[in-house]
This record gives sequence, structure tokens and C-alpha cells, in this order.
Amino acid sequence: MTAEMLTGFIVSFGVSLLLVFTKHWHGHFSLDHTHGVQKFHTKPTPRIGGVGIAAGLVAAWWVAPAGVQVLLGPLLLAGIPAFAAGLAEDVTKQVGVRARLLATMLSGLIAWWITDIALNRVGIPPVNALLAWTPLAVAFTAFAVAGVANAINIVDGFNGLSSGTALIGLAAMGSMAHVQGDAALAQACLLVGAAVVGFWAVNFPLGKLFLGDGGAYLVGFALAWLAVLLIMRNPAVSPWAALLACGYPVIEVLYSIWRRWRSRLPAGAPDQLHLHSLVKTQLIMQTVPHWPPRLRNAAVSPVMWLYAALPATLAVWLEEESRLVLATAFAFCVLVYHLLYQWLANRHRAQSLADSPPMPLGADGQMPSAPSSARD
Repeated sequence: MTAEMLTGFIVSFGVSLLLVFTKHWHGHFSLDHTHGVQKFHTKPTPRIGGVGIAAGLVAAWWVAPAGVQVLLGPLLLAGIPAFAAGLAEDVTKQVGVRARLLATMLSGLIAWWITDIALNRVGIPPVNALLAWTPLAVAFTAFAVAGVANAINIVDGFNGLSSGTALIGLAAMGSMAHVQGDAALAQACLLVGAAVVGFWAVNFPLGKLFLGDGGAYLVGFALAWLAVLLIMRNPAVSPWAALLACGYPVIEVLYSIWRRWRSRLPAGAPDQLHLHSLVKTQLIMQTVPHWPPRLRNAAVSPVMWLYAALPATLAVWLEEESRLVLATAFAFCVLVYHLLYQWLANRHRAQSLADSPPMPLGADGQMPSAPSSARD
């Protein structure tokens, strides 16, 4: 571990611990309570872990070599709207999803304004031709960045899940940058990862501090912007490889939209039927029912990390392969997700029928979700 990584980790870890020990001071604003559709925790917990990550990133940038500072500086400045909007939701509970998405799109616009870098290739020639027009490339970049950041927030359901997923993506992109000889970008991925690990060490497995929307949007924006840099700084890397590196959260979002569309529900409606939720109720609770609730919650994350590692590993392995090969790899990951989801959903339906009187099925044939008791 380099001195820069150690600095980012220590500051992130120290600030995260401080937030836990001082929760009696800020808890009135920062605590995430236990009632809600997507909540599985059993005690009110601070949800401002993004503050620790932000502090770690600033510290890592401060001591980083000049070549890495050039990459991390714009990321930190541009990430302010995404982080601020998410943190405002964490402390006020009054900032809607649309406002947070717009703030994250603004972060993407600021990143382009500072660096003059925007996605102008996606590996599909007709689309590449359209993206040659700078305004469209900038708009597409802002949309893509916001989409990945929101995806990281959506998978923030259990202790360590979202942060661990981001670490897998950062490791994959850092590895790809290293192979391409882009040492500065590889080190930037490592420094962002070190700051995330500082929070993760407090969050997993006991969930003493939650990532919160501020942390999820900041980490998601960082992951997305580093993916943009990977593609634009290294022409040999296919955009489809960067997509695979972020594969699990992206697939989760796309599948959730499709699932809710089939059920005639709003695309952004919260429910208890995400894959990680089904892993908790249909796999973990059936396998280790006597474990303490916190450990059962934490046990979901390693299962999901295994899945997240599938597209990330394929990204590293196939980073310079053709668009067809990489698109096929992405489709394979979607298929694996679908088969796993359907297996768990069938168990969910069978259990619901066995435990309760008949209820009306949703438009997709699934049992309606019931309120739960917590979130990571």
C-alpha cells in the first residue's frame, strides 16, 4: 500500500469512526430509522458515511503525485453537486430522486467543463457518429454518469454491498488502466478505492455507519467518471469493457425498470424485490436463520459480490476484444442475473402462498411486496 493510499484510508476510517462515536450529537439529523419498505436494520444508524469517504478522497488528492492530482482534482470538484444533493437527503429526508439525478448530471457537466472530456464513442458506429457532435456527447456523458451513480445508490441495501460493489468495479478499471500503461489512472482508481475501504471497514459487517445517499452518489459518480476517463484516455479499451466493470449495478437498474414495467408500477417505486432483497429473504434467512440480524444482513453482501465479480472479471479478461464479444459477455451476465432472480422469485412466491391466504397477483404474476424492516 502506497503512502497516498494509506493516507486516504486512515482519514476515511478515522472520520467514519468519529461519525459513529458522535452520533448523539448529530443523530437528530443523520440517523436512518428502521421503518421503510427497503430497510433491514434493527437499530437507528447514522447514514452520512459519505462524509468519511469525501474526507479520505481530499486527503489522498492532497498527497498524490501531480499526475494523479490532475485526475482526482476535477473529480472532487465536479462531484460536489452529486455529494451535496445526496447528503442533503440524508439529513433532511426531503430531496427527491429527480433532484439528486439532476445534481449528478450537473456533476457530469462540470467534469466535462473542467477537463473538456466527454464520451464520444460507445463502440457502435452510428451512435459514435452522433456523438461526434459535442453537445450530444456532453449530454450523453452527463446522463451516463448519473445513471451509474444512481445504480450504486439502488444496490445500497445491506452492510458493505454498495461499497464492496464499487470496490470491485474500481479494481477492474484500475487493472485495465494498468494493462494499458496508464499508471496515473490506475493509481487514481486505487486512491478512490482506499477511501472507500476506510468507510467499508466501519460499515461491514456490523453496520455501525451507513453510506447514505451522499456517499452512494459520490462513490457512484467517481466510479462513472473514472470509467469515462478509462475509455477516452485509452483507445484500445472498449466502452463495453467499462460497462462490464460496472455491470452488476447497471444490470440491477435495467432489470428493476423492466420488472416494474411488467408489473405496471412506477420505474422508481421502492420495493422489496431487488435481487439482494430476495437473496436475504430466500437464501440467507433460510440458510442461517439463527444468526443475529446484523450478521444475516451482512451475509447478503458476499453473495452479491460474487455476482458483481463476474462481469468485472470478464471486463479485465476481454478489455480489448471486439464489441460483439464484449456485448455477448454482457448478455451472458444478464442471463445469469435473470436465472438467479427467477429461482429466488419462485421461492418467494411459494413461501408467500404457503404462509398466507391467497392474494391477488401483480401484472407479472408476482406476489405484491410487503413492507420490510431496514436498509444498509
